This record gives sequence, structure tokens and C-alpha cells, in this order.
Amino acid sequence: MRIRIAFSAVLTALGLMLLTPVAAHAHGDTVKVVVTGQRAGHVTADITWENDGDAVDEAVAATVNAVSIDGSRTQGPWRLVRDTAAAPAGWTTAETLPPGSWKVSVDVGFPALGHGDLEVAVPVVDPAPASGAPTASAAAPGTPTAAQPSAGSPSASAPAASAAQVPAADSDADSGSEGDAVWWTTAGVAATALAGAAVGLYLRRRRQTRLGRLG
Repeated sequence: MRIRIAFSAVLTALGLMLLTPVAAHAHGDTVKVVVTGQRAGHVTADITWENDGDAVDEAVAATVNAVSIDGSRTQGPWRLVRDTAAAPAGWTTAETLPPGSWKVSVDVGFPALGHGDLEVAVPVVDPAPASGAPTASAAAPGTPTAAQPSAGSPSASAPAASAAQVPAADSDADSGSEGDAVWWTTAGVAATALAGAAVGLYLRRRRQTRLGRLG
């Protein structure tokens, strides 16, 4: 009984070992790697089987390296992860490339060998300008300001003007009454002087008449 169980386990293992190469042979011995570019600095690539173009369902062991065009800077090695935005054949990096021009290469070692490369340009993204706070708040429409009186309301200057005109009228009246008093006073003085002169003249003539009678 134990021999039968051991023999069955051996046959099962041999069957799995034989089926795996058959499945891999159906797709081919190599994978096709196409570096498609970058998205927000993340390297993107499509990986398919070379023979039939099917997407690779298995986990992919790959490294990503980048060298600047002038050779002064390098990035990587990074690994590839599934790109849900470009499923089912899309792969990408969790890391991002700095702005600049790069020669990107992708080397796959599992489930089969594959290689791809491409020159990728990562643009410089300007930061969004900070919005400045308004220096003064605008008055709400229809709200009268302190400098402009609302329509239909009496002007504030009208009472002041009326108040200024009342003392002026009073001063004119006082001036008129004072002028009348001066005139009447002058007239009274003149009348008194005339009356005095007439009385003096009358008394002088009367005296002369009396002296003439005595002589």
C-alpha cells in the first residue's frame, strides 16, 4: 500500500515537471519587452510572449536601469510592478525618473529572457503658483459705502448748509436793525440840532426887538 502511494506521488511530480516546459514552449522561449515611455516619471513597458504575443500572467523578475544621455547620471536598478492602468501586458516602476533625457533599459530573467530599451524624456513640471490673498475686500453689490450716500436718502450736506444759512440770515437781520437804529439816531440828532438853532434864533430876535423898544 505504501509503495503504491509513493509511486503515485512520483508520477504526479513527473507530470507537473513535464507540463511546465510544454506550457512554456507553447508561448516560446523568450519574452518581448517594449519600453513604451514614462508616465509622471514612472517607466512603462509592455511584456508579452515572443511567439504568440500573449501577456505574461506569471510574476516577472526584471531590472530597470537608466543612464542620462550625457552619461553623467544613473538611476536604478529598479524592479517592475504590474501597471493596472495598462493591463494586462503593462508594467511600470514604483520609482520615478528625474527631469531630463534618459536611456532606459529593461532586462527580464523570469519566466523567460527578454530585453528592451528606449530613450525617454522626462519634462520639467513647474510648480503651481500660489494664489495671493486679496489686499482689500470688495464691497458687496448694492451696499452703500461711507463715501457715497445711498440713492434716495437726503444728503448729509443739506442740513449743514441749512444750519449755515440760518445764522447768516440772523446776522443780516441784526445788521438791518442796527442800520435802522443808527439812521433814526442820526435823524433824531439832526432834528434836535435844527430845533435848537430855531429856538436860539427866535430868542435872539426877541431880545433885539425888546432892546429896540427900550431905546
